[in-house]
Amino acid sequence: MGLLRTSARRPPARRLLPLAAAWLLVAGRGVGAQRVRVDDELEAYPDESVDLRCQFVDGGGKTKLNQVSWIWEPAEGQRDNIAVYHPVYGQSFPNLSFKDRVVFLHNNPENPSIRISRLRMSDAGRFTCEYATYPLGNKQGTTTLVMLAKPKNSANVVTAQAGTKAAVVAQCQAADAKPAATIRWLASVGGDHTTSSSDGPDGTVTVRSEYRLAPTPADHGREVTCVVDQRTQDKTWTQILRLSVEYPPSVSIQGYDHNWYVGRSDAALVCTADGNPQPTAVTWTAASGPLPDSVRVDGNKLTVRKVDDAVNTTFICEVQNKHGAAKDQITTLVVEALEEQSSTGVVAGAVIGSLLALLLVAALVAVLVTHARRRRGADTAAGAGGDRVDYGNKARLLFGGEGKNNNGPACTYRDGCDNAGTLTEKAERFQRHRRRPAKPCAHDVLLDQAERRKFDDSPEEDERYDRFQGGKALPPAYRGGDDVYLGDDMESQRDGSVISRTAIYV
Repeated sequence: MGLLRTSARRPPARRLLPLAAAWLLVAGRGVGAQRVRVDDELEAYPDESVDLRCQFVDGGGKTKLNQVSWIWEPAEGQRDNIAVYHPVYGQSFPNLSFKDRVVFLHNNPENPSIRISRLRMSDAGRFTCEYATYPLGNKQGTTTLVMLAKPKNSANVVTAQAGTKAAVVAQCQAADAKPAATIRWLASVGGDHTTSSSDGPDGTVTVRSEYRLAPTPADHGREVTCVVDQRTQDKTWTQILRLSVEYPPSVSIQGYDHNWYVGRSDAALVCTADGNPQPTAVTWTAASGPLPDSVRVDGNKLTVRKVDDAVNTTFICEVQNKHGAAKDQITTLVVEALEEQSSTGVVAGAVIGSLLALLLVAALVAVLVTHARRRRGADTAAGAGGDRVDYGNKARLLFGGEGKNNNGPACTYRDGCDNAGTLTEKAERFQRHRRRPAKPCAHDVLLDQAERRKFDDSPEEDERYDRFQGGKALPPAYRGGDDVYLGDDMESQRDGSVISRTAIYV
């Protein structure tokens, strides 16, 4: 007899017992030894197929095989025939639950191996291959079928509200597994877990675990990891979870740079809110009353179209979510001028300042040049016909000559004196001196104050000298004996001499 063939779909080799240990030798208590060879234990999975092998070993070849039956024992004390082979009557499948799923692999009693398809978890149990023989009686061998089920693993986050009370924040489950799975947690947050299990009607086990902690806003988004181990898995199953913690909002106002000057057009405030769920209701108000007309609100952003005194106030931002509300405020101060000039303004200011400086220097130079020219012109005019008279070395006799009286000394006339000129020119200069006194020439001697007052107060003298200035002949000098009266006709010189206005120069 040949070796028994294995099933068309065989469990992994690592799950099968060694072949030598798989066969049970059933020895009869008579002449010769008879054996029924079967697999001691097999593992299978739902919806798969398994081959249950059986072989009768007849050492002497004298045993008659009358019938072979496969008996299923799902539990202790329960036996059901699922397949029968009779050499004369053929095959029979008395159990309806296996009728369409069981077949004989060989059509002979010596090798009555069967195949069970579309396995169910409830198919697990003891399967006995039993021979009815003559004259040895019944001989049998039993195979235990172990049904395995891979766990259906899942993990999820449980949203919790922040608080001081412990709450479930994550769950992990290994369902319908056989054997039962084990669950553990990896987490950096403080907390612990609880694990429970339940048996299914088909022999599977579902394991559940919950992770608990007293959540805070800081725990929102932090990670915990569920780890599942089970013998049917090729590797450990893991799932990373990010915690979801709901909490009331917090708010702050950003964007104020302490440089809100009159006329600025890009001033803005942003209301930054944090909360879970994210706040959706944002309200802007002003402590001074309604928002100014220059203010525009777009969600959480407040924009000032043009800064003026109306925005010199306190702005308040309030936000809400389903767990509460929060608000923040900021006081804005408006200044009158730009605190920071743009680069264009700085350049323009520098250019204008430079131009003003150049203009100032040019004006100063012009004043100095004009003043110098006036001084040179004054010096030139004085040399041509000014107040100074240089009589040179020419002698001038005053009527009686030298030493006749103390009013008529001989004088020296220098050619280079600024007061040189005709009598008419001297008369004109005299009139100027009356109207605008000027500093006398270095060669002049001041007239006696009494004589000058006499001259100034006499209308007749004014008229006489007016005629003189007009070019008329001078009146004769007044004489008193040999003395010449020189009172009103004399002019004092700077060198100490006195000359006559009507004298003839020689």
